Amino acid sequence: MSTLGRGRQPGGTHVVDNQPDWRVDIDEYALNTPLREAVTAFGGAWAHDTLHEVGALVGSEQFQRDAELAHQHPPVAHPFDRWGYRLDEVEYDPSYHRVIAAAVGHGAHTSAWADPGPGAAVARAGVFMLFAQVEPGHACPISMTHAAVASLQDSPWVADEWLPRLYARTYDPRLLPADAKPSALVGMAMTEKQGGSDVRAGTTTGVHVDGHRYRLTGHKWFCSAPMSDAFLVLAQTRRGTADEGLSCLFVPRVLPGGERNVFQIQRLKDKVGNRSNASAEVEFDGTDAILLGEPGRGVRTIIEMVQRTRLDCVLGTAAGMRQSVAEALWHARQRRAFGRVLVDQPAMAAVLADLALEAEAATLTGLRLAHAFEADASAEDVAFRRLATPVSKYWVCKRGPQHAYEAMECLGGNGYIESFPVGRRYREQPVMAIWEGSGNVIALDVLRALARDRESAAAMRGELAATAGAHPLLDAHTQRTLALLHEVVAADADAAQALARRLTEALALALQASVMIRWAPTVDAEAFIAARLGDDRGWQYGVLPQGTDAQAILARQ
Repeated sequence: MSTLGRGRQPGGTHVVDNQPDWRVDIDEYALNTPLREAVTAFGGAWAHDTLHEVGALVGSEQFQRDAELAHQHPPVAHPFDRWGYRLDEVEYDPSYHRVIAAAVGHGAHTSAWADPGPGAAVARAGVFMLFAQVEPGHACPISMTHAAVASLQDSPWVADEWLPRLYARTYDPRLLPADAKPSALVGMAMTEKQGGSDVRAGTTTGVHVDGHRYRLTGHKWFCSAPMSDAFLVLAQTRRGTADEGLSCLFVPRVLPGGERNVFQIQRLKDKVGNRSNASAEVEFDGTDAILLGEPGRGVRTIIEMVQRTRLDCVLGTAAGMRQSVAEALWHARQRRAFGRVLVDQPAMAAVLADLALEAEAATLTGLRLAHAFEADASAEDVAFRRLATPVSKYWVCKRGPQHAYEAMECLGGNGYIESFPVGRRYREQPVMAIWEGSGNVIALDVLRALARDRESAAAMRGELAATAGAHPLLDAHTQRTLALLHEVVAADADAAQALARRLTEALALALQASVMIRWAPTVDAEAFIAARLGDDRGWQYGVLPQGTDAQAILARQ
C-alpha cells in the first residue's frame, strides 16, 4: 500500500508502466488554487499558515492510509458486555480516532466560535473542507459539534458547563464524566421511523422532573455519531398534565456522578456510504435530558444548528468535488493513450475543465455562505444566509454524485476499484444531499424562508444586483429568476410547492454565476456561465462552449 513498499518489479509480462505515481505527501491546500483564492477573498488570509499545515497533513501518506482503513473497517456496535449488562458502545478502528483527533486538534469543529474575529468562519470552513476532502465520514460529528453551539449558547444552564468542552482542541473517544474529560463532541437524534423529515410527527416523550430536567422515553430511527458525549434530541414534552409541544433537549451520555445515562443502541445502519462514521437506532427509557431554549419551541431552538449543518453539507460536497477533480487530473496528466497524455486530448480536457468549474463554483458558493455566518455578519448577510443556505444546499449537494461519477470515468476501470478513493467519494456524495433535508424538504424550506423572512428575498436580490450588467446571459437568467420568485411568493401553497424546485435551482445557478464573476478568473466565469446558462448548454460534463480554453482552466488546478 505504501509508495515506499514497492519492491523490485519482475520482468517479462508484468512490467508496470503508463501508470500514475501515488498521489501522496503533498500539500492539498497549496495545490488548490481556487480554495486559497476564496479564503483570501472572504477574509481568511491570516489563516494561510494553518491551512498549509492541514493541507500537508491530509495529503500525507499516513493520513490517506487512515482514511482508507477507516472505511475498510467500519464501526461495530456492542449493545451488551460479555455478562449481559448494557454497554451501548460503538467500537471504531484506531485509524478513525487518529483522523478525528487531527481534525479536532486543528479546530475543524468549533474554532470560529472559540476564537471569533474577521474571517474566522471562513478559516474554519477551509480547515473543515481539507479534512473532509480526504476522509468525509468523521466530518459528521465535527459538523454537529460546530453547529450545536448555536443551539446551546442561549441556554446558560447547559452552555456554561458544556461550551468550554466543545471548544477544546483535545479528543478522547472514551465515555467519561466532565471532570475526567474536558473535551466533548455532540451528535443529534431527531428523526423517527414514522415521521422522517416530519419531526413534528415524533412520538418520543419528555416528562418534566424539576428545573430544566426531563425524562425521555422513545425511539430514534437515525442517531448520528452515537459515541458522542451528548446529543440534541427532539421530544414532545409534558409538564404535569399540560402538553408543552415539541421541545429540544440535551442528552448527555454520562451523568454528573459518572453513571451512564440510558442510551440503548439497538443497531447500526448499514449505509451505502459514510461507512467510517456510525449511525444508529437508539432507545430512550427513562433517559435524563435537559431542556434547551423554551418548552414547545424545539424547532426554533434547533434551526440555527440546522442552518450550520446544511452549510457544512455544501462545504463537504465542495470538498468532495475537489477530491474528484484532483484525482482525475492527477491521473490524466500522467496516463498516455492513443499517443498522447490524456490531459492534452481535447475531449478529456473538456470533461476535466467542466468538473473543475463545478468544483470552483461550489467552493466559492460555500465560502461566500460561510462568510455570511461570521460573528460580525451584517444584518443583510444574516438575511441572505436564511435563504442562500437551503438554496445552496439543494443545488450543490445534488450535483455531487454525478460529479463524482464523471471523475470515476476519467480514471477508467481504476476509478471503479476500491483501491482508489474516487469510488468511496461516489458513495459519499449522496449523504450530503439527503442529510439535514433531502431535495423536497430543502425546496420547501426555501418557500418558508420567503414567507417568514421577507428580508431574505431582498438580501438575495441585493446579492445578485452586485453583478448586474456584468454578463448578458446572467442578466437574462436573473431577470427570469426574480420574476419566478415573484410568481411563487404570490401563488397559493400548492402552486408554490409545484414550483419550489424550479425556483431553488434557478436561484442557485444565479448565485453561483454571480460569485464566479466576482471572484473567479474571467476565463472560468465566462465558461461556467455559458455552460450552465447558455442556449447551447449540454446535459453532461464536458459539453463546454466552443472556444473554451480548457487548458487555462486546468492550469489553476
